[in-house]
Amino acid sequence: MFRPRVEGAENVPGTGPVILAGNHLTFIDSMIMPICLDRQVFFIGKDEYVTGKGVKGRLMAWFFTSVGMIPVDRDGGRGGVAALMTGRRVIEEGKIFSIYPEGTRSPDGRLYRGRTGVARLTLMTGAPVIPFAMIGTDRAQPGGAGFPRPVRVTVRFGEPMEFSRYEGMDRDRYVLRAVTDSVMAEVMRLSGQEYVDMYATKAKEAA
Repeated sequence: MFRPRVEGAENVPGTGPVILAGNHLTFIDSMIMPICLDRQVFFIGKDEYVTGKGVKGRLMAWFFTSVGMIPVDRDGGRGGVAALMTGRRVIEEGKIFSIYPEGTRSPDGRLYRGRTGVARLTLMTGAPVIPFAMIGTDRAQPGGAGFPRPVRVTVRFGEPMEFSRYEGMDRDRYVLRAVTDSVMAEVMRLSGQEYVDMYATKAKEAA
């Protein structure tokens, strides 16, 4: 339907733990990006996607778990910790874990400040970070609502980034910020988006 143009897929190793970190424009990002790789990609999703009732609820649960979504209650006080530990477990099992450092969809198509979860994961596990960019999915599904339109999109993967020089420093907030900003700078280069040094959640609250 979207005929995704895939660039840089060879940068994703065929085996071993990998962290994918990219921009988030609309709901269908998590459906399109994983089908562009030969390996299964795991990612965190809202548990409400798999707890629905009736036939529709069961179909949604089947679909989201089949495409690699791991349901986590992210609204509770310990939601962030649960998501982080789930990601760590997936990575330590030698799998691919995908994360959107912005923490939510971009409200206006620009790239927002990354949260440091991606830095914590790479420093705790030693897994390389491969930045990626979704391009055009916001035109296919503006605002993240409604049935997507058949617009051709691009998924672009960058070269692996490793941060072994910071080993053992996963509790240093300055290191975490530096690592996160390095990843976001590469995502910005790949996507061509304008960068905003503000959390996307803050931008949504101010709108």
